[in-house]
Amino acid sequence: MATVVRPRPLSPHLSIWKWRVHMLVSILHRATGSALAFGAVVLFLWWLVAAATGAEAYNIFYGVATGWFGILVGVGLTLVMFQHMMSGIRHLIMDTGAGLEVLASKRLATLTMVASVSLTALTWAVILLTKGV
Repeated sequence: MATVVRPRPLSPHLSIWKWRVHMLVSILHRATGSALAFGAVVLFLWWLVAAATGAEAYNIFYGVATGWFGILVGVGLTLVMFQHMMSGIRHLIMDTGAGLEVLASKRLATLTMVASVSLTALTWAVILLTKGV
């Protein structure tokens, strides 16, 4: 008696799916959470070690943190924080049962991107204009 071997079904691969904004926001939510955790730990540890080491080490930290590279990192972490927060708010809305339709999901996902960029620009405009950097 011969057994018929049927090919097993394959899982859909990324090449089959079309990229949509709600897919991007979902992936970004995970990535931004990791980036926030890693970035916060690295910056906090550098600040703590610099403060504990002495004035010279702290001045180096302060110089980098307030220089162009520090501002660039600050803008990046601010954007990551707002993206993660807006995506979390989107998930809270979806947990209530609202925004689960495809069109509503796309709109909410697009809104998270627009809001995070807008809030980052507003935050850094206030920081840079009030500090005179």
